[in-house]
Amino acid sequence: MSRCPVCDKPTAASHKPFCSVRCRDVDLNRWFTGAYSVPAVELDDIDEESLERAAAMIEDESAKH
Repeated sequence: MSRCPVCDKPTAASHKPFCSVRCRDVDLNRWFTGAYSVPAVELDDIDEESLERAAAMIEDESAKH
């Protein structure tokens, strides 16, 4: 049986993957307030030379097919 990601109780079929409406709402609030986030890479952090090499490799691969 799977466990609720918020409180670790067994999940309820009607609220899957959570155990209750409360835990579902807690999770939604965490997304809204930014407690959960997806990391991003700033374009300034990527060096131009590596980007050009990657583009050339992709171009070479598409030319082979």
